[in-house]
Amino acid sequence: MDTSIGAELDMIGIVVTDMTRSLAFYRLLGLEFPEGSETEAHVETTLRGGVRLALDLQSMVEGFHPGAAPDGHGRVGLAFRLPTVAAVDDAWRRITAAGHASVLDPFDAPWGQRYATVADPDGSSLDLFAWT
Repeated sequence: MDTSIGAELDMIGIVVTDMTRSLAFYRLLGLEFPEGSETEAHVETTLRGGVRLALDLQSMVEGFHPGAAPDGHGRVGLAFRLPTVAAVDDAWRRITAAGHASVLDPFDAPWGQRYATVADPDGSSLDLFAWT
């Protein structure tokens, strides 16, 4: 008997407090958002593979679901695969040079990845990795 309901990951949503600041951060990773997105309460981009990434202003989310938007850490965790070990170090350098927090400086993980973790402007964790 087939018990599948046909669910397929389509979108990852992140609750943000400042759209301009968050867009600037995610653009450091090379993500593209429509021009003028800074004034919107909801913006999306399609990632390689077809999954959408959405940024939603906390004030907008609170408007239809009071108390639903978390504060600080734990809004979401994302992992971005980069093409090379050097690209991990470069992305980490560019992001931290722009004033964003490093959670874990780049290191060679025992599971075979060059690995680093940064925090977006609202404290969400972003892992940067490349297979070694």
